[in-house]
Amino acid sequence: MHVFVAGATGAVGALLVPLLIDGGHQVTGTARTEAGLGRLRAQGAVPVQVDVFDADGLRGALESASPDTVIHQLTALAGGSPADNGRIRREGTRNLVDSARKAGVKRVIAQSVAWAYEPGDGPADETVRLDEADPSRATLVGGVRALEEAVAESEEYVVLRYGVLYGPRTWYSPGGMAADKLAGRLPADDPAAVLLGGLRADDAVTSFVHAADAARAAVDALDWPSGVVNIVDDEPAAGRDWLPVLAEVLGVPVPPAETGGARWQRGARNTRARSLGWRPQYPTWRSGFPAMPS
Repeated sequence: MHVFVAGATGAVGALLVPLLIDGGHQVTGTARTEAGLGRLRAQGAVPVQVDVFDADGLRGALESASPDTVIHQLTALAGGSPADNGRIRREGTRNLVDSARKAGVKRVIAQSVAWAYEPGDGPADETVRLDEADPSRATLVGGVRALEEAVAESEEYVVLRYGVLYGPRTWYSPGGMAADKLAGRLPADDPAAVLLGGLRADDAVTSFVHAADAARAAVDALDWPSGVVNIVDDEPAAGRDWLPVLAEVLGVPVPPAETGGARWQRGARNTRARSLGWRPQYPTWRSGFPAMPS
């Protein structure tokens, strides 16, 4: 089929485009820079330079491409701003869904997150509600809600609730923001430092997913029924377990062990994804962290 990938040069998109092409699909991908357009062209995709906040330009790009499916992998994480990422989820997704509908696209697949669930005991599955009660999480949860509701307006849709991404070009890769935070190289007033405040060896539980496995899930979702799916590895884990392993891989000091953690930091289950046939190459961070290139 013909797949339009919005955010085709990001951490997931850059891995997704070759998988789609290898699978025999035609790919049109978006990028904001000339360098990004060149990378897409070299991968065998048709590159399109468009700003997701330019509704008219986006609509024109989709009408010109006339794809069968749109895959939304847009984020604003490079600068580490939660406000910018929230705007992408709200306004960018709204423009993308509206443009896809006007272009006659029936199916939309979109990146969401698996850590917006309400507090509770044990890892969350897709039946758990989003956390609407905590005002400190309003930017995150509100953006996630807006994204998922807009995508669900499509005739066919899949929302991929990714765990914390690690691997090439993510915050958790060697030389990334997590390494800078743990090594004390990230200024305290940097927006990313706030988002990475959870880098503690404590009881808070996180679910991870390698970016390559996130990309494979997006390909698999071309054939999945409509709905929401957690895309996380098999082992939700407390910070006291995973953070020392990550720190060793990143070559930075291991933080001291602590206790505590918010009840919303509970991790997520991948039972539904596995029932649909998704099989992560890295079923746990224990094997995935050491496999990252240094």
